[in-house]
Amino acid sequence: MERIWGDDLRIEGVVVEPLDGIDALDDEVRGFGPGPTRRLGVLVDHLVPGSKESRIVARVDSPYVLVTGHPYVDVWQAVKPAALGIRAWPVVPPGRPWKEGVCAALGVAEPADMWRQILSRVDSFADVETPLINAMERLIDFVTQPG
Repeated sequence: MERIWGDDLRIEGVVVEPLDGIDALDDEVRGFGPGPTRRLGVLVDHLVPGSKESRIVARVDSPYVLVTGHPYVDVWQAVKPAALGIRAWPVVPPGRPWKEGVCAALGVAEPADMWRQILSRVDSFADVETPLINAMERLIDFVTQPG
């Protein structure tokens, strides 16, 4: 997100923090204390109908919180394969952690190494898929609306 939207976020005074999953989203929202002058936007991976993520997100009920997402298993998958010089993201069998499966298929030792490769090749909107762009733009618009 930083590579593409970082300047816009800084100009608007938006702080980005990773959640490391949304299983405790209710607690995170309560801890943030959203209100008229303190809006919260949350970007969720794999936000598709019927998913665990969609059930968790449905419990968030505040006019000061927008939870949106993209259909990809992980934000890595929202990066266009061509930006990384691959034809497509590897298919990872169910039950195997996605990042580890991708790394194994692409011959990368550690997810941190793969993340560095991805970051080095993402520079603009052209490098990511439209659903991610749309979700991020919605979040930025929401959190920067005047109270």
